Amino acid sequence: MTAIEPTTLEIGVQGMTCASCVGRVERGLKKVAGVEDATVNLATERASVRFDPAQTDARTLIATVRDVGYEPITAGLELPITGMTCASCVGRVERALGKANGVLSANVNLATERAHVQYLPASTTPGQLRAVVRDAGYDVPDAAQGPSGADTQRAAREAEILHLRSQVIFSAVFAVPLLLIAMLPMLWSALERSLMASVGMGAMNWIMLALAAPVQFGPGRRFYRLGWASLKHRSPDMNALVMIGTSAAFFYSLVVTLAPQLFPAGTAHVYYEASGVVITLILLGKYFEALAKGRSSEAMKSLLSLQPKEARVLRNGEEQLLAVDDVQVGDTLRVLPGESIPLDGDVLSGQSYVNESMITGESVPIQKTGGAAVIGGTLNGNGALTVRATRVGSDTALAQIIKLVETAQGSRPPIQGLADRVVAVFVPVVLVIAAVTFAVWLLLGGLWLENGGALSQALINMVAVLIIACPCAMGLATPVSVMVGTGKAAELGVLFKSGTALEGLQATQVIALDKTGTLTRGQPELTDLTLVPGFERGEVLRLVASAEQDSEHPIARAIVDAAKRESLSLSAPESSQAVPGFGLEAVVEGTRVQVGADRYMGKLGLGLADFETQAEQLGDEGKSPLYVALNGQLAAILAVADPIKDGSREAVAALHRQGLKVAMITGDNARTAQAIARQLGIDVVQAEVLPGDKAEAVWALQEGGQKVAFVGDGINDAPALAQADVGLAIGTGTDVAVETADVVLMSGDLRGVPNALALSRTTLRNIRLNLFWAFAYNVLLIPVAAGVLIPAFGIRLSPVLAAAAMGFSSVFVLTNALRLRGFKPPLPPSAPRPQPGDHDGQLVTT
Repeated sequence: MTAIEPTTLEIGVQGMTCASCVGRVERGLKKVAGVEDATVNLATERASVRFDPAQTDARTLIATVRDVGYEPITAGLELPITGMTCASCVGRVERALGKANGVLSANVNLATERAHVQYLPASTTPGQLRAVVRDAGYDVPDAAQGPSGADTQRAAREAEILHLRSQVIFSAVFAVPLLLIAMLPMLWSALERSLMASVGMGAMNWIMLALAAPVQFGPGRRFYRLGWASLKHRSPDMNALVMIGTSAAFFYSLVVTLAPQLFPAGTAHVYYEASGVVITLILLGKYFEALAKGRSSEAMKSLLSLQPKEARVLRNGEEQLLAVDDVQVGDTLRVLPGESIPLDGDVLSGQSYVNESMITGESVPIQKTGGAAVIGGTLNGNGALTVRATRVGSDTALAQIIKLVETAQGSRPPIQGLADRVVAVFVPVVLVIAAVTFAVWLLLGGLWLENGGALSQALINMVAVLIIACPCAMGLATPVSVMVGTGKAAELGVLFKSGTALEGLQATQVIALDKTGTLTRGQPELTDLTLVPGFERGEVLRLVASAEQDSEHPIARAIVDAAKRESLSLSAPESSQAVPGFGLEAVVEGTRVQVGADRYMGKLGLGLADFETQAEQLGDEGKSPLYVALNGQLAAILAVADPIKDGSREAVAALHRQGLKVAMITGDNARTAQAIARQLGIDVVQAEVLPGDKAEAVWALQEGGQKVAFVGDGINDAPALAQADVGLAIGTGTDVAVETADVVLMSGDLRGVPNALALSRTTLRNIRLNLFWAFAYNVLLIPVAAGVLIPAFGIRLSPVLAAAAMGFSSVFVLTNALRLRGFKPPLPPSAPRPQPGDHDGQLVTT
């Protein structure tokens, strides 16, 4: 029996507020039989579950999410289906849809010819569901549209923001007068005497009860619902802390209001503001968090907005405007000036310049003519193009980029492990601290507090501890920074595949670079042609190119390409033969053409003294000098080389400024490699390395514990990319699915490497600052809330101030992470050459 491969399911989850919520959802999912792993991200509000489909399914998993107290994001879709004729057709469509990843249920009605599908928008899209129906042999009319998965999740987030805003407004209507009634008499003794004389303490307590109850059991119900679920699953979280703290203050005050005679004279105080105002402030903090989290996904929104919704398709000689999901491979598309190119394809006809900066980070538009590849989501210039679609749906470059960014944003860098371990025990420890605080103040507070004030002080300090300790900031510290950082990287054409890669790159000490295609263009070019007096340049080049045009050797192709660029007319050679070990001899238009190395000229008896100095200089530059003789006379010296890419010098210099050692690993001969290294300022050269030995060369650089990042093309260098601590693949715009690389640089420009390194370092600094703030906040303020400063200094922290401080800590962490959106790369792709003193990328405040 064939084993069933594990399936990965993405589930959007609403209602999580802190790291404890994340832990509870993860533990709940991992307890389900068949689940191999479950990872939950607070910033993206997603759970990624890897499971055995033979033991469990999507319905069981979302039921588990609901059981632990949270709401999975689901969506419904109506699909009109044509071609069904009987009950067997219905069953086939239902089975096909039911097997699709992320589908919860599928019901097909033969009479109405419609299918109702309930699905998880984080795992699948309407376009993919329509494709499933078509693969089953039926058709979905092109008009069948539905919101995308991203649109559904965005709508759910916006609905949550609106709901929070309405709850904040409702709570504030009652909490503001409640705070004024409770606090103003304490600050203005004349007002207190007037109220006591005219209204009385008992009536004031009833008024405050009337103001506090709608908040406690209106918007405050969410804390009871989620808090009770966390206690039921023995995984207390922030909601449990708020529930216990506000309930203690409210119900203690309720007893004082209903039976004040139970308390010693002068001690029957109420603390309704400690419940009503605290709930309002916490909801306000959640509202600001939701707004900030929305801003943190701006980069992903920008990527999603690049996806065109429609395409002009030529079918049966007619132009049709279809949804991009309905375009098939091989379809012919028309792209008008100023339109976005709908999908990946090859240009059939037309000429235009295409702005690919949104994909590759390159700001200069690229000319596209017949045969050129175009990328979906890029912007066409002022020419019309006819394009044949080569990749559609999830296979397009943009779709793969979005998937890589989503994966990276949902992953955890190793630095988050510390926060996860602390949070796992944090809330239970806080509950213990709160209980100890209450007991200590109740038992020992009577030594210096008169008239039974120990009970009131114990209650207030306990509530302050419970409120101040909410671990929201800890849960947001890492994932929000990763989310914003990887999104910003995507805008710059740098794709981190995981949080581990993001963290690993900043620790790199050595950058090892492949030469061909990475430092150099990867295609030899004619770089020099110096003539003996009396010979004409164009004629010599035309004759040599004519002689070489039938050869497939890279040097021959470089000479022929140079002649074609100069629009020289080539002639077929009358005869041509290779001279093994020396060069080539041919007859072109009656002229005997001989091309080869210096030993060939020596064999022909031709002196090279006039070119001796130049030949030595060309060799030192890593170029291959060749000589040309026409009808037995020395005519020219030429050189062919693989030119250094634009930006390579700036990139190596920037890496040095960032404190890294730069190495080059190449299969070229040592002299050429050393020449390239001298021109670029490379520190270490390993030359004449076979492709299969590049991984061993990387391993040699890693000796002594050095962290090494390898930069290659992602295909030929796969073993070296895998061996390196971090592998960076230089892409070409559409080659984004490089399996062995940890980081993909969409542009072929090497300047993306120092940019990626600078962003990695900046993001990790941001995460460390967030974690420091989150931990320091709790370490410093929990003792203050517990009242340790009261006996000596009289400093106390009321629950109201504790709630405000707790909300501020989360907003600070989010705001600090959002600063990454202002990251400025040290080497923008089209920037001028950097000046001395330039350093790492910088943050600017947005």
